[in-house]
Amino acid sequence: MSYAKLAGLEPIYGLYSGFVPIFIYAIFGSSRQLAIGPVALVSLLVSNVLSGIADSSDALYTELAILLALMVGILECIMGLLRLGWLIRFISHSVISGFTTASAIVIALSQAKYFLGYDIERSSEIVPIIKSIISGADEFSWPPFVMGSIILIILQTMKHLGKSRKHLRFLRAMGPLTAVVLGTTFVKIYHPSSITLVGDIPQGLPSFSIPRSFKYAKSLIPTTLLITGVAILESVGIAKALAAKNGYELDSNQELFGLGVANIFGSFFSAYPTTGSFSRSAVNHESGAKSGLSGIVTGIIMGCALLFLTPLFEYIPQCALAAIVISAVISLVDYEEAIFLWRVDKKDFLLWTITSTTTLFLGIEIGVLVGVGVSLAFVIHESANPHIAVLGRLPGTTVYRNIQQYPEAYTYNGIVIVRIDAPIYFANISYIKDRLREYEVVVDKSTRRGPEVERIYFVILEMAPVTYIDSSAVQALKDLHHEYKSRDIQIAISNPNREVLLTLSKSRAVELIGKEWYFVRVHDAVQVCLQHVQSIKEASKTSDPSPEEKPSFFQRFLKQRGEDVLVASLESGSNSPSDSTHSDPQLEPLLFRKP
Repeated sequence: MSYAKLAGLEPIYGLYSGFVPIFIYAIFGSSRQLAIGPVALVSLLVSNVLSGIADSSDALYTELAILLALMVGILECIMGLLRLGWLIRFISHSVISGFTTASAIVIALSQAKYFLGYDIERSSEIVPIIKSIISGADEFSWPPFVMGSIILIILQTMKHLGKSRKHLRFLRAMGPLTAVVLGTTFVKIYHPSSITLVGDIPQGLPSFSIPRSFKYAKSLIPTTLLITGVAILESVGIAKALAAKNGYELDSNQELFGLGVANIFGSFFSAYPTTGSFSRSAVNHESGAKSGLSGIVTGIIMGCALLFLTPLFEYIPQCALAAIVISAVISLVDYEEAIFLWRVDKKDFLLWTITSTTTLFLGIEIGVLVGVGVSLAFVIHESANPHIAVLGRLPGTTVYRNIQQYPEAYTYNGIVIVRIDAPIYFANISYIKDRLREYEVVVDKSTRRGPEVERIYFVILEMAPVTYIDSSAVQALKDLHHEYKSRDIQIAISNPNREVLLTLSKSRAVELIGKEWYFVRVHDAVQVCLQHVQSIKEASKTSDPSPEEKPSFFQRFLKQRGEDVLVASLESGSNSPSDSTHSDPQLEPLLFRKP
């Protein structure tokens, strides 16, 4: 009933929304503990959009809320059947935390009118609400404020005791009931005229009816998308957490379908959009619920309440219901998450701050859009600017690691080993090429070993983390190869996965670079490249021909040795000579003995 009032509806529609959908979800849903029904965030979204179309006292307002339930249910069913639940992953936890924190503040302020005793403007933005509260201060009434505050204190005390002491955890579930009983008892005894009551509530079960007012459906599409996203995130997140605690697997797509069917059938029995409730699901879990039967029992109790108890609800104070809503949303103000993000990741903290601020001052829809937009912008930026590491060899091993992470790792003169920690595609290939050129010029000679040469002759690309490479990246790799060739630099490819190697082969990049320059391990590539660097060093000691006659370093190497380095096939993993020729694995630099 509290959430129905928050949505701008009569309290009875909150009871209807907690009746039929529970039975349907128990049949089609996959979570054994999830309790679905009206929730604060969805109720605020419903109120926010419908208040701009119709007055809450009009029948059209109620019809649109029911139509919204049908549209949300259809969208959730479509997403479940098409297995599109993965789309929600693009909304980060920081966005959700910032959004729910701001929404909780707006929800709490929207309930202030029941505490203050006068009407305030209904809005999803904080500034109009605060202005309305201040402007109507001369109408302030003490009785509802005192009663609402006392009930809120009782609720928070029972919630705290229920959380902190296991043997008192039943108090969490008893809190709202206690608030209603105390408030109703006080009103029945003293009959205070300054405290508004819920009033008459229809008795009996909801009748079957088809949602109407479809001409407004187009204007409700944006809100449908928003409510669906929020509902899915809230429900699936809670359901997955409860499934993990109870040791069973949850099918996210079946969960979407179950929520969708529950909303569709609920709309036929006067329910507005419903989803999984965090607080009620937590109580369900703590009470020992092990199957959907708990939802059916809850539904039966709701049916009995609709049939026999609605006359008692007439004397419930509005401030008591408001206290229940405020108590429920206080826990959504996630300031601890903001502190955690500030300590761990400043970028996520910035995202949290942007989302919460825009939601507070510009409204829920804009807040979500800005939050998701900035989140996607961060994803695109990270994808377009992937992490690239220069690798060095760990002393006494054939293992190569990031020299920034392992300062003791050393590199070799004339060789730079680069690991690309992301798929390579059109958006990041330009950045990768720029970084490779940078590594070619800017080298740290303090940790370099091997034959002393003046510049880079080999660039080894460690491609084990590269899961995908597209056609644009292949073409850029070819261009980079030609550019390097013109400066006597050779590319070597290490450990590409099957899909990447297949793409390079189809595009003829393998033949262009040379099959002999593809290796299974970085160590194999370093061995071969070191032989070439040693030969270049020796060749540089001989007389230099004139620039017109000067051959490339590969030609000088072939002329000196009379033969090329023998390399086996990539599949055999034997494209470098065996390490067994060395009695001391730590011998530096790693070069093969000449016959």
